[in-house]
Amino acid sequence: MKVEKADKIGFCFGVKRAIDILEKVARERGGVETLGAVVHNQQVLQKLARMGVRVARDVAGIQDSTVATSSHGISPQLEEAIRARHIGIVSTTCPFVHRAQVAARRLAESGFFVVIYGDAEHPEVKGILGWTRDKGIATLDEKFITALDRIPRRLGILSQTTQIPAHFKEFIKKLIDAAFTRDSEMRIIDTICHDIRERQAAALKLAHKVDLMLVVGGHASANTNRLAELCATVTETHLVETAEEIQTAWLNGRHQVGITAGASTDEQTVNEVLMKLKA
Repeated sequence: MKVEKADKIGFCFGVKRAIDILEKVARERGGVETLGAVVHNQQVLQKLARMGVRVARDVAGIQDSTVATSSHGISPQLEEAIRARHIGIVSTTCPFVHRAQVAARRLAESGFFVVIYGDAEHPEVKGILGWTRDKGIATLDEKFITALDRIPRRLGILSQTTQIPAHFKEFIKKLIDAAFTRDSEMRIIDTICHDIRERQAAALKLAHKVDLMLVVGGHASANTNRLAELCATVTETHLVETAEEIQTAWLNGRHQVGITAGASTDEQTVNEVLMKLKA
């Protein structure tokens, strides 16, 4: 059985940057709190915990005088609530997420009703939506917009940074067909992360060559789930958080196995999966 890794693997730029910031602050302060998980990966969070990084579930739960926000970013309203308690903020927001936040704010300030293609319950999407100041919605279904009592005449459309580009394009096409009427205006901004785009392309290329794909990463990680969803359109695919989750039955009769990983999956976890397959 041959095992091959995708070309694009390991921490993405935004996650590496966030972890570097946290490690530096934790060393300088002897520990630091984060508001929510900085990334959706338990192995990374456990490693950070050993360095003194603690997780506060909400603003009320913050014990320290300073808190670090996650790489997913936060809304201006949440930032205001933190500062109202005289708590300092260390931002680890991914620059690509911040770009989406700025795009949402500018669209709303220009009079557009903002439509975010993404999971409305995801922290990143909640944060971006907050930058519209109640002038937008988040959805993965264009019918949610067309079901509104009155479709806004001016729509600004952008995406959660980890979505699949082809799905975003399809969403736009359907929205144009359903909501583009006389005197209407649409402004579309591509806010999908370049790193995620390259990672998806590399995983899909490998998926076409193998009998089985293993996507390594957190079950709650949006970008990891998108990778598994994409690879599953080509070949049998399983998402595993650790090597222990690999089932021997998956490997029966397989000649080539491909491995890719989410943007917040550390190299050690990937190597443990490789060792398990070799064993």
